Amino acid sequence: MSKPKKLHIGDKVAIVSLSSGILGESFIKHELELGVKRLKELGLVPTFMDNSLKGIDFIANNPEKRADDLKQAFADENIKMVLCAIGGTDTILTLPYLLNDENFKNNVKNNPKIFMGFSDSTVNHLMLHKLGLDTFYGPAFITDFAEFEEEMLPYTKNAVDYLFNPTNNYEIKSSPIWYEDRKDFSPAAVGTNRVYHKETKGYELLQGKGKVSGKLLGGCLDVLSDLCSNNTNESDEKILKRQQINKEFKIFPSNEDWKGKIMFIETSEEKMMPEKYRNNIQNLIKLKVFDQIVGLIVGKPIDEVYYEEYKSILKEELSDYNFPILFNLNFGHSYPRMVLPYGATAEIDADAKTLTLLDTTIE
Repeated sequence: MSKPKKLHIGDKVAIVSLSSGILGESFIKHELELGVKRLKELGLVPTFMDNSLKGIDFIANNPEKRADDLKQAFADENIKMVLCAIGGTDTILTLPYLLNDENFKNNVKNNPKIFMGFSDSTVNHLMLHKLGLDTFYGPAFITDFAEFEEEMLPYTKNAVDYLFNPTNNYEIKSSPIWYEDRKDFSPAAVGTNRVYHKETKGYELLQGKGKVSGKLLGGCLDVLSDLCSNNTNESDEKILKRQQINKEFKIFPSNEDWKGKIMFIETSEEKMMPEKYRNNIQNLIKLKVFDQIVGLIVGKPIDEVYYEEYKSILKEELSDYNFPILFNLNFGHSYPRMVLPYGATAEIDADAKTLTLLDTTIE
């Protein structure tokens, strides 16, 4: 696997709209300005790719232009990091334009750089994983760098520091507080604080004991499930399209890819019903994904909706497996967010309920 170089003051960061084009809409200009301000405060130089600010309709209707932006970013040796604007629903439509382009694939291999995002960006992560690049499941431009509070959320900001100062044996601890999702995203909300709660549960151990280690691999459960669903009666055209493209390019990791890994999963802002959550876990069981992995870490559900229900489902459905399951970690759609490096060797200590990155995927 290729390792990108760590960030330095003055590095250029490419912002890409690979899923939703909302970053280009005038009604979130205040968020665009906040994100730019925060990146500059970190000593980074934000650089918007040619199509990243062309708006929702253009981005939705032109997946090849979205792909062009990612190609441009990887072709530019001066760009050291690619940051996703936000998630969405159909970044997978860019894959044929990327994976059929030999120049792009060569640039990913020969010009590795940090790639970060979450949610629908799971597809981009799995694509780059397939091409041999270790990436980072973490904060996005709009959701995190453009945070409305006076500063980025402290836990998230500290997590981003890992990209500047990667270290071995790095324990990722639970945030002492968690935040509710915002309801008001208007300019009037800039400078206001989120509703927050003291974290009383920390990392919860659902099963297992002792220590296990393995390389990290995973993503948003909603996206993973759509990719690997074998339900031929699906009526959602977007899900069917995901399945079709995955069948062609084999983006969802094979059982060999999952072997020996620590899997991470989290759920989106759609707050899937417990019945669907159970079905998605059962589908992964049928695919024998859980036969391959050595551990599972699960993100805090956004706003803690279905928190206890998801816990119960995991304990019921995965009781036949002896790997440890850590629940309620700060990644994915809940606030604040950690950075999870794909391909890094992580250790779950079930008895101590800790997660430690034993090595780093950044040079």
